[in-house]
Amino acid sequence: MLLTQVLNPRCIKLPLVGKTKEEVINELIDLLDANGLIKDRRQVADAVFAREKTRSTGIGSGIAIPHGKCTAVNELVMAIGITAEPIDFGSVDDKPVRLVILLVSPMDQTGPHIQALARISRLMLAENFRQSLENAKDAQEVLNLITRRESQ
Repeated sequence: MLLTQVLNPRCIKLPLVGKTKEEVINELIDLLDANGLIKDRRQVADAVFAREKTRSTGIGSGIAIPHGKCTAVNELVMAIGITAEPIDFGSVDDKPVRLVILLVSPMDQTGPHIQALARISRLMLAENFRQSLENAKDAQEVLNLITRRESQ
């Protein structure tokens, strides 16, 4: 699975304006909603925040991957946001987050959901790639960076 097959270019936002974990997650959910990728915004928010309550999705190194599964989507959808300033996400390494990648998938599609989480984790291992994303000037640059990285 390539993230560029899932990621709608209109679902990349930088900078995110939210200053808290809840605000940036809601901002990305709103982006999915504005682009017609979800059927019920409230259901998506409930699923993502319920998952977040079990354990923070701040995976370390300035990255968070909030995610959830619900019936408000027909297929895996994704949104990416980069904050102007680092925010507290309750990350496993206690470091603030700038790169937030939201995933929402249908209840019955565990495989693609897990594959996307794994793919994101693998791509983000390279510190220079993460820094390039954080320094991107616009959504197109983010998409180009991901496309190049996935083709390597």
